[in-house]
Amino acid sequence: MENPASTGIKSKFRDAGRPSTSRNNSMRSSRDVSQDPRGGAENGHPAGNVLHSVSEHINEHTSLLARPFREGAEDERPYVKWPAYVSLKVWQTLASNPVNVLLVFVPLGIISGAVGWSPTATFVLNFLAIVPLASLLSFATEELSAKLGQTLGGLLNATFGNAVELIVSIVALKDGQIRIVQSSMLGSILSNILLVLGCCFVAGGLRHKEQSFNGTVASTMSSLMAVSAASLIIPASLYAVMKGSKLDVDKDKNILILSHGTAIILLILYVLYLVFQLKTHANLFDEDPGVDDEENGGDESEEKEEPTLPPPAAAVALVVVTVMVAVCAEFLVDSIDSIVETAHISKTFIGLILLPIVGNAAEHVTACVVAYKDKMDLAIGVAIGSSMQIALLVTPFLVILGWIIGQPMTLHFETFETVVFFLSVLITNYLIADGKSNYLEGAMLLGMYTIIALAFFVYPDDSGSSSKSVGDFFGGGSS
Repeated sequence: MENPASTGIKSKFRDAGRPSTSRNNSMRSSRDVSQDPRGGAENGHPAGNVLHSVSEHINEHTSLLARPFREGAEDERPYVKWPAYVSLKVWQTLASNPVNVLLVFVPLGIISGAVGWSPTATFVLNFLAIVPLASLLSFATEELSAKLGQTLGGLLNATFGNAVELIVSIVALKDGQIRIVQSSMLGSILSNILLVLGCCFVAGGLRHKEQSFNGTVASTMSSLMAVSAASLIIPASLYAVMKGSKLDVDKDKNILILSHGTAIILLILYVLYLVFQLKTHANLFDEDPGVDDEENGGDESEEKEEPTLPPPAAAVALVVVTVMVAVCAEFLVDSIDSIVETAHISKTFIGLILLPIVGNAAEHVTACVVAYKDKMDLAIGVAIGSSMQIALLVTPFLVILGWIIGQPMTLHFETFETVVFFLSVLITNYLIADGKSNYLEGAMLLGMYTIIALAFFVYPDDSGSSSKSVGDFFGGGSS
């Protein structure tokens, strides 16, 4: 089954455990999509020829560097075989994505936070460190889910698909940084539906006059995004109605009750979506196998690639990388207050624009390459699917977690943020409604994201209390 949204996960390029006979499976899409000799090179396309030549050059050198490990792994002596085997798997993991060269910042970031370097250095080093860790986390999740079958693989991907954002938000929530949590959740959604989707449309439009994707899948996901947008507008509207009334004293308590109930309902909707996608309506998410058979020349043996890591190794990698992300996230969040004071950047801008880059950079690049290769279903799965998971799974989970640990995390976002989210979802739904895309639509999305980034750059953190209510924007404000 082609699983373009793969439960809205960021590791959307794996088919959640299905045999990969209908299309390139996920990691091949992310690691090998630029190696396709047909992509871009057909009809003598110069960009495709360059990409193919560069990929062959890199693969040749990577293979040479890994040769001693392979030879040692085939040795019959255990004291030679096992160290060589472990070294081979570590090398293959590190070579899975070029962004992993940034792993050098992981020890530097931890040292900077442990010994008390300047907050700016600590923030920048840990910011750069989490980027490759996010890539490795996605890689380990995909490797493990490939052996667990469709359902368990989908659930694992749903759990770890946005793990970086979740870990950073949990650390911030524990420290009472509610504004950082809310803005990072909203920023992850906006980054995916505007920045990533816009880049995909532009990248694909550079090569294709018009591209098509599964309109049914896109419509389903966009409808769920509309529901999530409503779940933010309702608390903000209720807050506006209660302001100045006899319930004004208890408005925060009432908003908290509404947020807890809404979070539970959103989680139920997400579970129903999993059942809808993986079980009852799985055929809607299937791709016509004939298309890929024609593209691949009917060579199925080329598509059946074994995972790089065996399940035990993938599980160990998943645990180790998750711990490293948690450590770096701790130092990152601890340095935010000092960054706000010294650099004069608002917490909202850090959470809404900067932090989403941390967990999404590697997947964003891959999504653009996939879109350039005219695999728009995968690209839509990255952009809309990941946003939907943040809105329907991660954010409600954080509300429930705040309820458990005694932090007042609610779905009542600031008025300006709520309006921006609503307009962004509205524009995105309009653009994907016809199941087609072009570079002009991508430019619209990128333009919208740039305007929002500029707005939040000048948006002060203390403006929420004095800003107009959301009711004033939609005609329902109280007098």
